Amino acid sequence: MTEGFQRMAKEVLGEVVQIRRTLHAHPELSLQEYRTAALVRQKLDELQIPWTPVETGTVATLQGEAGAPVVALRADMDALPVTEETGLPFSSEECGIMHACGHDGHTAMLLGA
Repeated sequence: MTEGFQRMAKEVLGEVVQIRRTLHAHPELSLQEYRTAALVRQKLDELQIPWTPVETGTVATLQGEAGAPVVALRADMDALPVTEETGLPFSSEECGIMHACGHDGHTAMLLGA
C-alpha cells in the first residue's frame, strides 16, 4: 500500500469504527434493514455519491472515465436472529438480533472505501 493510501485509511478509520459500532448496536434482519439503509444513504449523501434504493438495499455509483475498467464492491447489511451476550459497550440493543456474521463491519468498510 502506498503512503498516500495509508494516510487516507488512517483518516477514515475512526469514522469506519464508529459506523460499525452503530450498525452493531442496531442490527436488522434481512429485508428489514431500513435504519441501516438510511445510515448508508446519509453517508453517501455526505460524500456526494449518487445512490439508488433497491428494496432495503442501496446501489451507489462512482463514475470514472469512459472506457476505464469497472470495479464492483458489495457488502451485506443484514444481521442474524441470535441473542448477543458479549457485554460490549456497543452490543445489540435489539432483542434476539445481532451482527454475529460481520456484516456490520463489511458495510462500514465499504463506506470507508
